[in-house]
Amino acid sequence: RTHSMHCTRCYLVGKSDDVNSLRSCTSSQACMKMDETLYHVADKIKNFAVMYLVDITQVPDFNTMYELYDPTTIMFFFRNKHIMIDLGTGNNNKINWPMQDKQEFIDIVEVVYRGARKGRGLVVSPKDYSTKYKY
Repeated sequence: RTHSMHCTRCYLVGKSDDVNSLRSCTSSQACMKMDETLYHVADKIKNFAVMYLVDITQVPDFNTMYELYDPTTIMFFFRNKHIMIDLGTGNNNKINWPMQDKQEFIDIVEVVYRGARKGRGLVVSPKDYSTKYKY
């Protein structure tokens, strides 16, 4: 869990070949759902991704920099570079809803990892989420 902008930047600058995933949220039901998914997939993604939890109430600079106003947000970084992901929602910067399907989340992290290793700054999600919130 990171509590300062400096600590957050240190994690992102890390020289590892892992994808750094940042989960930021406010205390809410959505946050709890996302954390449960992260808990269950942590062991399966540990060889290519590291998850960091950012408390956005304690790191307000991070909110402004990445426009973090949603109840829960997942962003991906690789060697200090923000990796965007086309989810079909129009917002390529982040996942801003709680993902409850564990395999879907693992698939997204794998796509981000493979794309980032190839030098891509934008990857395409294996699933189109454009109809996720259709009524």
